[in-house]
Amino acid sequence: MAETKSTHVVVKGGSSDTDDLVEPSHQVEQKSLYKTLFQRREASDLDSIATVRSVFDDPLLARFYQPHADYENLAHFDPNERWTYREERTVRRKTDWKILLWILVMFFGLNIDRGNLGNAAADNLLDDLHITTNDYNNAQNMYRIGFLIAEIPSQMIGKRLGPDRWIPFQIIAWSIASGGQFFMQNRAGFFACRFLLGLFMGGFIPDTILYLSYFYTKSEMPFRLALFWFVDSISGVIASFIAYGVLHLRGVDGREGWRWLFLIEALISLVIGFLSFLFLVPGPTQTKSWWNPGGYFTEREEKIIVNRVLRDDPSKGDMHNRQALSLGPPKTYLTLSLKAIGFGTFQTTLLSIPVTVFAAINLLWVTELTERFRKISVIGLLTQLWSLPLLIILYTSAGDLSRWGLYAVTFVLLGWPSPHAAHVGWCSRLSNAVRTRTVSAALYNITIQLSGIASSNIYREDDKPLYRRGNSQLIAINVATIVAYALANTYYSRRNQWKKGQWEKMNSEEKAIYLETTTDQGNKRLDFVFDH
Repeated sequence: MAETKSTHVVVKGGSSDTDDLVEPSHQVEQKSLYKTLFQRREASDLDSIATVRSVFDDPLLARFYQPHADYENLAHFDPNERWTYREERTVRRKTDWKILLWILVMFFGLNIDRGNLGNAAADNLLDDLHITTNDYNNAQNMYRIGFLIAEIPSQMIGKRLGPDRWIPFQIIAWSIASGGQFFMQNRAGFFACRFLLGLFMGGFIPDTILYLSYFYTKSEMPFRLALFWFVDSISGVIASFIAYGVLHLRGVDGREGWRWLFLIEALISLVIGFLSFLFLVPGPTQTKSWWNPGGYFTEREEKIIVNRVLRDDPSKGDMHNRQALSLGPPKTYLTLSLKAIGFGTFQTTLLSIPVTVFAAINLLWVTELTERFRKISVIGLLTQLWSLPLLIILYTSAGDLSRWGLYAVTFVLLGWPSPHAAHVGWCSRLSNAVRTRTVSAALYNITIQLSGIASSNIYREDDKPLYRRGNSQLIAINVATIVAYALANTYYSRRNQWKKGQWEKMNSEEKAIYLETTTDQGNKRLDFVFDH
């Protein structure tokens, strides 16, 4: 018996029909970031068999992992299907270009609309609307409340209609809400626009994560998700350059520059929303359309996608793709802080760019580390140790630093190597079923928004510009997070040891009986191993 590095423990098949299969633990030495993350299992002989052994190759256990009868790709599922590394590489690259690329474009549309508030604040938004920092905090809370309200319902709607229909509708809806900020006149209008923006954005990220899981294996997902937040950072850079130009329109038609900024960036995302109806497809075997009658993939490539995904995670065949389901503060306030310590509007806009680029680069390499060492909780703990001394410096010495010294400390702090993408992939890996994967992605995002609501009340009007009280609270949160990572690592390690012991006590016949009679579901099953 062999234990895989994925979530399933499987018994090696002994049939000669499976002798050409690659063992799940097979890894080749990688020389670069791209090869490590995009071509993880590529061998020196590209024409050798790349098909990985799975539960479908064990005659006693295979029947317990068969795809659902309504699974939309069922006709392409074949346990005897084999493919080479060359074919696998071609399919993966084509999927990156035809599926992932447009997902990243859509994510760019999300981020220019949700991230433009900081650039607007640099253009005296608060003074123009006669609102305070606390009003700014509350507007952020209104956005997150809308986000929270939308999370689970959006997942339900998206699962019923299909993400290829629901995601473009969301983009169009939030673009309209974002453009509505052009007409804001007071605090009430500010709150309403931010609430609607969150309401329409709430389900986008979990919807797209579920969508990508139709095309990629578990080991391929984390870096693709890292690209989400890399695009988040890059969109911030692009948005800053757009803002630098657009904010000079202050006075045109008697309007403030931030109004034109909201309107122009909303128009960009609106175009992306309408184009998404064309470019998104329901799934790997449903890519033909009126404008692309040949589809994205050949029939051979469709079979490779379907079988490699199901071999990696049989739970992805549990449901069909239109089946309904039963039921950080310093970054947010960077522009306000820079304005408070003496930087002008346009200096503030440009100084946010290097921080964003630094954070984007760190996001990629920390995601690589989590995949290379498969120690998500340990590496997550180490990222908190990056932030802790910098927060202590801000708490104890911010008033003694020059404005450039304060900017340097903030630069390193905000550029911390975020394990966010690894966490999203971790959440998906711990689910082990389409139902729980759909809801867990939403719940993860809910916790992000709840943390945002809490964080937006850490830096308060009476604490500026150095925010010593707020930074002391962040230090406490940082220490608590370190403890949480340590506890998670201990818990999952012990759970895996117990499950492995129970599973190894059984022979193949006993395992088959367990799988046929057990009421355990998802990650409660003994054949499931927690990543940690």
